[in-house]
Amino acid sequence: MQYALLIYTEPMAEPRSDDETAASMKLWQEFTQEVVDAGAMRGGEALDEIATATTVRVRDGKVITSDGPFAETKEVLGGFYLVECDNIDEAIGWAAKIPIVHQGSVEVRPLWNVPEEYQVAE
Repeated sequence: MQYALLIYTEPMAEPRSDDETAASMKLWQEFTQEVVDAGAMRGGEALDEIATATTVRVRDGKVITSDGPFAETKEVLGGFYLVECDNIDEAIGWAAKIPIVHQGSVEVRPLWNVPEEYQVAE
């Protein structure tokens, strides 16, 4: 079964130094390599800063856009991993190893298996 590991953290108040960025990126690279080496990696991406987000709504047929996230919250979605696991416990194990988990949170959510009659042909 595939699980999305949705990574939430508070936006940075101040930019990191080059040394802090390098140390952080090393942790992310090591974690990602571990997931790849285990054969669990199915995808994932880091998202740009929350300030670059645009929220889209349609009300009464009119498209409405606003800068930033939809919800007022301290933590924002910063990226995700898509992993293949035998069960939720294995997915939670991967989530617990994500470098930012000690400062933010990781939501583990199984992908919904869309019934065949609703799938779009590729």
